[in-house]
Amino acid sequence: MVVIERLGFKGNPNIGIYAFATDRYAVVSYDADDKFCRSVARVLQVPVVKLSIGDTGLIGVFLIGNNNGLLLPSIVKEYEVLELKKSVDTNIAIAKSRFTALGNICLVNDRAALLHPEAYGELKQVVLDVLGVEVVEKGVIAGFSTVGSIAFVNSVAGIVHPEASDSEVEFLTNLFNVPFDVGTVNFGVGFIKSGLVGNSRGILVGDRTTGPEILRISKLFGVAGHGRGKDI
Repeated sequence: MVVIERLGFKGNPNIGIYAFATDRYAVVSYDADDKFCRSVARVLQVPVVKLSIGDTGLIGVFLIGNNNGLLLPSIVKEYEVLELKKSVDTNIAIAKSRFTALGNICLVNDRAALLHPEAYGELKQVVLDVLGVEVVEKGVIAGFSTVGSIAFVNSVAGIVHPEASDSEVEFLTNLFNVPFDVGTVNFGVGFIKSGLVGNSRGILVGDRTTGPEILRISKLFGVAGHGRGKDI
């Protein structure tokens, strides 16, 4: 059973923009305060690394990864790569692609990856090699090609934009080999990635996420209970 809590980033409920996590570590914006870092470490039960990507704090926008590896965009600075390699023990590579918002265009867990159709040719091989997934597909979900922005998936379950069709939910379930369902975060937002950070131990949602939204997420991910959350 995992834990779920509400969290904000300096008054902003879009915590998924500023953080990324696997079962082994979490990376958060370089300007995250101590309370935010402590909440991430406690709920997700992983060490936390503060970092910038391309001199910005938009960690969740630019990073993709799983428990096998981590991919960085071409805009990453050398000092940022070095800092990450010192802090995180995993396969790390830079995706030599014109697409830099990797977190928005790729949805991945330890089994599979789904890519933005236009990025598929550029990213397929590096995703296979570095993230060690069994299969990489290209596709559009709920009319969105930015598949990484409208969903979240880990080794337990997945949640996707409420406009995803039943057939699309079934496709995602089969591709990632975990149950999927539709849902929202932050009071009706379908861009799940913007308001959710998690791993197999815990889930953090933006602090505008409602009780019914949390209950839906809790049921899907097998959450034992949730804390009241904190507005950072």
